[in-house]
Amino acid sequence: MDVKIKRALLSVSDKAGILDFARNLSEMGVELLSTGGTARAIREAGIPVKDVSEFTGFPEMLDGRVKTLTPQVHAGILYMRDNAEHVSTMEEYDLGAIDLVCVNLYPFEETIARAGVTLSEAIEQIDIGGPTMIRSAAKNMKFVTVITDPADYGVVLDEMRANEGATTEPTRFRLGQKVYARVAEYNAAIATYLADQVSEQGLARPMVKAYADGAELRYGENSHQKAWLYTDADAPDAAIAQTDVLHGKPMSYNNYVDGDGALEAVKDLAGRPGVSVIKHTNPCGYATGETLAAAFEAAWNGDPISAFGSVIACTEEVDLATAEALGGRFVEAIIAPAYASDARALLEKKKNLRILKLKKPVTKAAPQQMVKQINGGLLVQEIDTELMQDWSVPTKANFDESKVALAHFGIAAAKHTKSNAIVLVQEYVPGQFRVLGMGAGQPNRVDALRKLSVSKAVENLKTEQPEISDEQIQAIIGECVFVSEAFFPFADSIDAAHEMGAKYIVQPGGSIRDDEVITACNQYGIAMAFTGMRHFKH
Repeated sequence: MDVKIKRALLSVSDKAGILDFARNLSEMGVELLSTGGTARAIREAGIPVKDVSEFTGFPEMLDGRVKTLTPQVHAGILYMRDNAEHVSTMEEYDLGAIDLVCVNLYPFEETIARAGVTLSEAIEQIDIGGPTMIRSAAKNMKFVTVITDPADYGVVLDEMRANEGATTEPTRFRLGQKVYARVAEYNAAIATYLADQVSEQGLARPMVKAYADGAELRYGENSHQKAWLYTDADAPDAAIAQTDVLHGKPMSYNNYVDGDGALEAVKDLAGRPGVSVIKHTNPCGYATGETLAAAFEAAWNGDPISAFGSVIACTEEVDLATAEALGGRFVEAIIAPAYASDARALLEKKKNLRILKLKKPVTKAAPQQMVKQINGGLLVQEIDTELMQDWSVPTKANFDESKVALAHFGIAAAKHTKSNAIVLVQEYVPGQFRVLGMGAGQPNRVDALRKLSVSKAVENLKTEQPEISDEQIQAIIGECVFVSEAFFPFADSIDAAHEMGAKYIVQPGGSIRDDEVITACNQYGIAMAFTGMRHFKH
């Protein structure tokens, strides 16, 4: 059913486009009602407008807190035009219809985003009349057109021009649905902000979050699953969901999952040239370098076979040398804060490469909460932003001071590797580090060490240097650091590490068998450091 718009109520905080919208409505014979600053702006533009207070017969009061909360406004919006009793009531009380409501809400989200905002300032930006009006209009979407997004001004005007001043029911329904999504999002922002006040009192923090306008992806984790991407405007630092896709096919569900892993891993290398190469959420390559191109080569060589079809994240602008290093290598996506123009031009020659530009620089991950949905509920936790709690060496053998920076790099690598995890890290040139071998996602830690991390390290060394001897490999592994993301529950991992030539091990400690593990290290002359902080990743 088409409904002709004869009277519209306009009351917006965001004035973008409102004057053109008001002018076009007026030119089509629509009577305009408005409030406060919106009425003033429309009037100053020479467009006829009536104050809502004149329409209702009641003045704005309580510093503008009460403007539209009246029967005249809400009866005009809510009455059913095809209900004889409603029509009779409107006539009895001499009430007029409101056919279109155009409202966007007080800028609460923008207010709380400002540094130093006070609680009282935030509360003053909690809109009451606006949500009430748009909810009323959306409830009566069969007859009333409601607009909360300036992007819809043109849509409504075009439809009115095509329908002799009327809108269609499908359009009203779509716009009405947007109202409830917007109000949910708005209320969630308020609830989340006020929840911080509750958490300061030591009480359980309510978990309220709303996401609007999800973008449909090609498919989910598998082709028979549907999937959507929803973005979070409150993300405090660089985020995979908030990137500009400069080139290539649309991102897939799996691309986003791996991209998130790549970006979050590389944040622990922020401040220096660093690259993470992610396959199935694990860092099959992870390195720093004197240049970004050097870091890329070192990361790629951490597992060249697994790197095929990977997602890559970089800490800094991609230059031409880094773009050239990709060469004929197949990569699903590359993520960086910027691209040099010549590097971008070269990368865009790769038809299937997705080039993603971050909207924020790569920095250390900011504290925030992460949510994981399980059947029947949600798990919420703080993200893991730390590397270690302390550094102690309980073994007889001292941990060489020259190996400490390498160990710290290894902790970051292990932190982003699925449990059970062992990473073998190498200082491949002075002051620069890479993952030489990685064992991830194993049911037991011995397999992660013996069957994966060391065997992968040996394979990589032989690929780089086909003539390398077993003695040379043993010497290189002896200079590496073995890092475990969680404690060793038994000494069997130490036995396996010794068999593989380990001289340096890092682990959180905290097992009831720490003494047994320390004794094994002392027996083999291995230096072991405790960090006091585990990094399970499931």
